[in-house]
Amino acid sequence: MASFPIPVSVLTGFLGAGKTTLLNRLLKDPTLADTAVIINEFGEVAIDHLLVEQASDGIIQLSDGCLCCTVRGELVDTLADLVDRLQTGRIAKLARVVVETTGLADPAPVLQSIMAHPALVQAFRLDGVITLVDAVNGNATLDAHVEALKQAAVADRIVLTKTDLMTESGDLDALRTRLRQINPGAALLEAGDRSTGAAALFDCGLYNPATKSADVQRWLGEEAGHDHGDHHHGDHDHGDHDHHHGHRHDSRVRSYSLVHDGPVPFSAIEMFLDLLRSTHGERLLRMKGVIELQEDPSRPLVVHGVQKILHPPARLPSWPDGQRGTRLVLITLDMPEDYVRRLFAAFTNRPSIDTPDRAALEDNPLAIAGRR
Repeated sequence: MASFPIPVSVLTGFLGAGKTTLLNRLLKDPTLADTAVIINEFGEVAIDHLLVEQASDGIIQLSDGCLCCTVRGELVDTLADLVDRLQTGRIAKLARVVVETTGLADPAPVLQSIMAHPALVQAFRLDGVITLVDAVNGNATLDAHVEALKQAAVADRIVLTKTDLMTESGDLDALRTRLRQINPGAALLEAGDRSTGAAALFDCGLYNPATKSADVQRWLGEEAGHDHGDHHHGDHDHGDHDHHHGHRHDSRVRSYSLVHDGPVPFSAIEMFLDLLRSTHGERLLRMKGVIELQEDPSRPLVVHGVQKILHPPARLPSWPDGQRGTRLVLITLDMPEDYVRRLFAAFTNRPSIDTPDRAALEDNPLAIAGRR
């Protein structure tokens, strides 16, 4: 059987980034025993045939007990089918699910299909997004395709592949610097590095089943002990951009934290997130947060969203690192940061000049209908 919710990791990356090679290596890793791998690809899937034990109705049973399925229909149906197989005993155990997405895909719809489905969200939780970047073509791909930029921006882990084929170490350093600017919160790993096994790639979630503990800082992609002021990325010139055509899209992606000390009423957070998603949902690539609630300050509320879809908020039993307060990390594309900060200040009742306070937003007869 499985202990629900089962963690789901999304493995994405541009065409030719080497996902199948990495996947074949990872499938031999004992960490991935009792894992279902769902391959959401067009065409044939090159799973190493030496690993395959048996195949039936779209599910490939690997010799170490790992399951692979190719999705021909909807991802949602495949996930629902896995739950059904577990509950009816056709699958003995399921510890995690890895969804590999097609190379040109924007990862958001995959994440949304899990988060927005009332039954699936009971059975699965989004653990994290792992994005592969081909070191040789990475810069050119990021220049040419905004989807590649989104894949890098929403990642919890970025894995550089084909670094051994790089002739200029300066180019690799430039790519790393660029990826760190696009997504300062993600861990940057190398596929060729022996320490980059399944354990390093997966378990990106807040709750680590192995240690039974929650690591808020790691999950929010924050450095421990740094100041939680207004740090933002991607909006200042780094001087070294000129030789890469100014990295056309990069400045469109921003990652920043919203911080509030002291508890916040649930209704205020709910309205802030509601308003943010209804006005700028498409531009909100990803959001993670830990909130100190006025109603129950001893148990932090964890929120996690992708574009307009919010995972049902979960409660942790206690504060993991003793540091309370509210911290939201937003990764956005073309979203006006000033608007978001002012909206957050209004709902957390931080007065600022020319900004309506929360009472004015709630009690105003001209306010947006349904937002009271």
